[in-house]
Amino acid sequence: MENSSKQWRFEGNKRLNSASAISVRGVLDLVIGNLSTDDPRPTIPLGNGDPSQFACFRTSTTAEEAIVDAVHSAKYNGYAPTVGVLSARRAIANYLNRDLPYKLSADDIYVTSGCLQAIEVALAAINRPGANILLPRPGFTFYESRAAYEHLQVRHFDLLPDRGWEVDVDAIEDLADDNTVAIVIINPGNPCGSVYSYDHLKMVAETARKLGILVIADEVYGHLTFGSTPFVPMGIFGSIVPVLSLGSISKRWVVPGWRLGWLVTSDPNGILQKSGIVESITGFLNISTDPATFIQGAIPQILENTKDDFFSKVIVTLKEAADKCFDGIREVPCLTCPKKPEGSMFVMVKLNVSLLEDISDDLDFCMKLAKEESVIIVPAALEDGLRRIKAFHQRHVRKQ
Repeated sequence: MENSSKQWRFEGNKRLNSASAISVRGVLDLVIGNLSTDDPRPTIPLGNGDPSQFACFRTSTTAEEAIVDAVHSAKYNGYAPTVGVLSARRAIANYLNRDLPYKLSADDIYVTSGCLQAIEVALAAINRPGANILLPRPGFTFYESRAAYEHLQVRHFDLLPDRGWEVDVDAIEDLADDNTVAIVIINPGNPCGSVYSYDHLKMVAETARKLGILVIADEVYGHLTFGSTPFVPMGIFGSIVPVLSLGSISKRWVVPGWRLGWLVTSDPNGILQKSGIVESITGFLNISTDPATFIQGAIPQILENTKDDFFSKVIVTLKEAADKCFDGIREVPCLTCPKKPEGSMFVMVKLNVSLLEDISDDLDFCMKLAKEESVIIVPAALEDGLRRIKAFHQRHVRKQ
């Protein structure tokens, strides 16, 4: 019989609980858990950027055939090198070079398990005791989650809705100090649907150079633009400021489950090499997992052979969906959309809770929308997610 007085020396990692509470997945699980099991209607999943859930989006036959060819070749059944299969890294460099004034090489490319792992690598590589990072608000909450886990302090700069969700550049200098190491720019914007101009991105680059910090450019939605502003990669300004560019095939090829992304050192001046960031990137990958080797093997064929008409069809469908969503939002009195989306797969909406009954905040709204209408959306910002989730549970228990 077990000794009931035994004192066990282990317990759960509370850092993981705190980080999960402000993650997209953590909040999505909470909202999905509030769906009514008695509702016969199909669930409308609008909470994350997974277009593959909808029949109107399907990846190209070129991508599907590339996977089959890679598997049949029997060349990609083993472990991949730490930084990725060489042919994949070369293909990614060539793909990105189409938009750059200088040439990347395979040595600038690190293949990751989707863009999420690229974020993990970037934040781990720049972290040091006492460091802080500048994050956009509203933004993609995985950065907050990962920073919390890394003990990397976060400072938020605002995106300005009346200026198309542009960065409040003037505020950045006031936020930064000697411990600031990087600023994150998400373009096209998640969750705002914004697309930044060349001039605005150059201003951000020049400000980062002035502060002596690098730019982490999250471009997972690169080229998914359907407004008047074309996509401009931050790497164009790599000669001004060192840039860690993050991307993947998840969104543009409609295959988020394939988990193939990249981290790129857009830095023709070699500053990231001299500062030890490159060594830290490799160090993290040495103790991390790899994307599936056969998908890496398929990447050259996917990137080089996919036809423009496939991309055009995706863009047309996204634009039609964005137009309908924007027009529909304008008909709802309690909702306001400051800016019509021009890129990515998201739109940022302001909720006026004063016009609603028995709704305390955006999290409460999302939970009740799931339960009553089987529609899944997520609140815009959960930097204080753990507190708000606990508060929601307390209200729920009291009402029961």
